[in-house]
Amino acid sequence: MTSTIDKSKSYFPLAGGANDGWSNEEEATATCFCGAVQLKFPTQGPGFVNAFICNCPDCRKITASMFASNFVIADDHLTHIRGQSNLTKFSQAKTIASGSTMTDYFCQTCGTLMYRVSSRWPGLSVLRIGTVDDFHLHETKLKPTVEQFIEHRVGWFSGGVGVEEKVEGHYHF
Repeated sequence: MTSTIDKSKSYFPLAGGANDGWSNEEEATATCFCGAVQLKFPTQGPGFVNAFICNCPDCRKITASMFASNFVIADDHLTHIRGQSNLTKFSQAKTIASGSTMTDYFCQTCGTLMYRVSSRWPGLSVLRIGTVDDFHLHETKLKPTVEQFIEHRVGWFSGGVGVEEKVEGHYHF
């Protein structure tokens, strides 16, 4: 028996250890897999900058997937609801195409990558769409508009539908 999910409205499937995520017209939550870390972010400007897909080798490795789906939030609009002290960070510049330092913030308990911060773009945080609690937003407000580093895209992935494609050296935030 298959069930149909109505993606035209908010839905919060059982995914991970937390069940207190929420969204409204202006903001929403993102939570790690175990529920220890939760963020609040805007779903529209000026705090919401954009959403994009990245195929760079660094994003592939750090997410353990073939691409990363991301969205950018201005730091002065990003709120740590809980668990900021439960985040651990790892910084490096060796594999970043721009040579800038990228700092990754992970939940110490479950390992979920919550966001990345680049020395190239101070004041911005790059969050993962998959951490957002309301899955409806994955289909709507957080749908990527750009796909970057397409030369690194795996052959079996044809890219995001209706997104602008960028090659290496072009960042969309």
